[in-house]
Amino acid sequence: MSEERVRVRFGDGCVAWHYPGTNGGCVIMTGGFAVTKEPGTDVFARRFHAAGFSVLAFDYRHLGESAGEPRQVARVSEQLADWQAAIEYAGTLPEVDPGEIAIWAFSLSGGYIFPLAARNPQLAAAIAQTPNADGPAAARNAARHQKPSAMLRFTGRALLDALGSLVGRPPRLVPLVAEPGTVALLTTPDSQQTNEALNPGNKYPDWLQLVAARSALRVTFYRPGRYASKVKVPLLVVVADQDQSALAAPSIAAARRAPRAELVRVPGGHYAPFLDQHEPVVEAELDFLRKHVLSQPAAVSRLRLQA
Repeated sequence: MSEERVRVRFGDGCVAWHYPGTNGGCVIMTGGFAVTKEPGTDVFARRFHAAGFSVLAFDYRHLGESAGEPRQVARVSEQLADWQAAIEYAGTLPEVDPGEIAIWAFSLSGGYIFPLAARNPQLAAAIAQTPNADGPAAARNAARHQKPSAMLRFTGRALLDALGSLVGRPPRLVPLVAEPGTVALLTTPDSQQTNEALNPGNKYPDWLQLVAARSALRVTFYRPGRYASKVKVPLLVVVADQDQSALAAPSIAAARRAPRAELVRVPGGHYAPFLDQHEPVVEAELDFLRKHVLSQPAAVSRLRLQA
């Protein structure tokens, strides 16, 4: 894969894979909550790139190859700022037409697609795949799949972590996924497929599947789906009907509020688009990208390449 992508840097220490494309369009991508760029984007990035699109797949600050201390801390405001920097950087890539840029993400990052698309009307398209559109609703549902004692221990650890951060103490890390009864970010049934979907055969051994407990506090109250009515760009929302980690209903409601949204529903849990529903989902996303990102000839891109 090294021959088709190169490592680049932008913004506040963000590191990304840049796959130079041929059709003038570009898809900016990143992983879900504390999921680094390789397990979070590789299988979709390959398909988009094979179809001619440039791809910019990045790590948020504090995660993966990107800079930022302390490590494994996820802050909504910083991650949205990293997205903004990625959008601006993608427009400077020599083979990319700045008018043919799309954004793609899933899970928590998929929820970010709503405010990002609302704030960036110059985007050609946006794809929110199994997004967490309503943090409180997802948190309530997740609580049904966790033991009360473990929930209390997690809350205590998150609060102590947040207080410790005020005096510079190292993060108190918790697993991204574990069995119910374990202090972890997620213990929902479909979250147990995380490695099967994103890291089969430990393909990405460098992916540290831990996150600072403090990171969950803001996410629990974050409701990005409320921005859906302000999204004026073409928006594709992909939901899995049995999703227990980022519920389908709030995302369907958000899609209905967005003026130019298209909705794709598939059976299965949170990771269905990475597993048995991968082909129909990636084909639907490619059709959407071709329709909206490549709706105008990539004249700017060709002129740049000839210059």
